[in-house]
Formats: sequence, structure tokens, C-alpha cells
Amino acid sequence: MGPQALIALAFVAFVSASAGTWLARRYALARRLVDAPGERRSHAVPTPRGGGIAIVATMLGALAWTAWRAAAPWTALAALAGLALVAGIGWVDDHRPLSPWSRLGVHVVAAALLAAALIHAGQPAWWAAAVFALAVGLVNVWNFMDGIDGIATTQAMLAALAVLAVAGPWGASGTLAIALLAACGGFLPFNCPRARIFLGDVGSGSLGYLLAGLVAFASLEVGTPPAWALLFPLAPFLVDASLTLVSRMLRGERWWTPHVQHVYQRAVQAGHAHATVAGAYAVPALVAVALCGSLAGRGSPVIIGALVAWYLLIVSVWFAVRARLARRAASTSRMNSDA
Repeated sequence: MGPQALIALAFVAFVSASAGTWLARRYALARRLVDAPGERRSHAVPTPRGGGIAIVATMLGALAWTAWRAAAPWTALAALAGLALVAGIGWVDDHRPLSPWSRLGVHVVAAALLAAALIHAGQPAWWAAAVFALAVGLVNVWNFMDGIDGIATTQAMLAALAVLAVAGPWGASGTLAIALLAACGGFLPFNCPRARIFLGDVGSGSLGYLLAGLVAFASLEVGTPPAWALLFPLAPFLVDASLTLVSRMLRGERWWTPHVQHVYQRAVQAGHAHATVAGAYAVPALVAVALCGSLAGRGSPVIIGALVAWYLLIVSVWFAVRARLARRAASTSRMNSDA
């Protein structure tokens, strides 16, 4: 695609997602698909859900366009089918809650489609297995981390920006990254700074799957070592979701049930605005985009070493912030009990 075509793509994706989100909000209100406030949620007013269907519809169109234009369309077709599965089960869950295990089964099938496409394209089996695990993981991580206004969408936008830093805008990965950036940009004003509609499971899980798909597409264009660099901007979400999950499992809690124990949720409980917390998570992701651009041309040892150092840094920050929030919560509790 040339520059003018990419600009046209971004415009169409933005307008499509904006109009789709507006329609999705009207539909959700008419069908009473509304998330009520509660102890396991971080919002204070009833808010419609399912707005992510607008991003999904836009990206299904972008994937279909990519498959039509590609000389070897199988990866795009596999990603399209996988996205339809993830979005479909999320859409059903937004209307009628399903068990986490039934959703996970569909996620596994969708991830397998992506992995099979990579093997068909000549990628090594270990890389296909890694993308399979990444797809299953990101679908669920984005679902876990979509708990406050704007955070899941902005993180997805920064991850898509990293794809452009690594692979450039001209190939399939760049085309899809631009479409995702624009589609998320069309949805974001409805979700931040004050949410008028949530992504819903249809949107959050789909964003995670799309990001795994972008990693797969990028690896076909620039090779697997540069594609590893795309793990840099995922660190804030992966670390918070993973360490919170492990801590809940160690405490013997029902770790698959909704909760408000992630660090980003604790920060909101401590009195920080949703936009402030989302912005705080965006800072390391933005730094990571710069890292992607500077390391994409380096060899595997350099990229892997930098990834290990980066994730250790994010883990250290996670523990420090969580400890500070715990001390603040304990101090507030003591003050309230004394009063």
C-alpha cells in the first residue's frame, strides 16, 4: 500500500469504528446490556458494554482486505476466522455469561488456527507453538486488564505502534497495525476519560487476539528475532496480569473469578483517576515502542537480553507500586477505624 492508500485506510477504520461504537451503544442500551457497579468492578455508574464489536467489525474488514490482496492469504484468513471465533464467544458472553472453560476452549481453537497458518507458511514449529501460547494468553490478559476506562484500548494502540516501529507500514502487519490504531482511536472517545460504553468481552479478548496476530504477521515479514521485540510493550499488562494471577492462586482463591486486585485496580481504589492510571501504564509501553525501534535490527542475543532486563524492571516496579498501595490502604483503614 502507498501512503495515500494507508491514509485512506486509517480514515475508513476510524470512521467505521466511531460509527459502529455509537450504534453498539444504542443497541446495548436497548437490550439492557449494562454493567452495574459492584465490589468486583472499578466503575461507579451503570455503563453499557459490547462497544468493542465496532473494532472487531472494522478489523474483520481489514483482514478480509489483506487476504484478498495477499499472494499467500492463508495467514490472514486464519486470523480472520480466529478473530471471528474469539469475538463470537465474547459477544455471546456479553449477552449471556458463559463458563470460563467454554470460552477458553474457543480461544484455544482460534490460537491453533493462527499457529497452523504459521506452519503452513514455513515457520518453525517452536515459533508456531509460541504464537499459539501468546494468542491464548493475550486474549485472556486483555480481558483481565480491561477494568478501567481507556487502559485496554491505549495499551493495544501502543502495541500496534510498536509493530510499525519493527516492521514498517508497508506490509500486511503494518497495514493491520494502522487499521487497529485507527479503529481503537475511533472507539477511545466513547471509553475515556469517562466511559459511555465498555469494550465488553467481545472487544477485550479480540484486542488480545489481534495483537498476537500482528506478532505472527510481523514474523513472516522481518523474521522471528525482530518479532520478539514486540513483547516489550506488552510487559505492563503481562506482568500485572500474571503476578496477580499467581498471587491469587497461592492464596487459594478462585482465581478464574472477577476481582479488583490488579495493581491498576488498586490504584483506582486508592483514589487515582482512571485516566491517570491508564496514562501511568502507557508510559512504559511508550518507552517500549522506542526500544522496539532501536532493537529491531539487532540479533537474537541482544533482543533476548534486553527483554529479560526490561521484564525484570517492570516486575520490580510492580512489586514496589503494589507495596506502596498496600501501605496506603492500610493507613486509610486505620484512620477510618480511629474515626
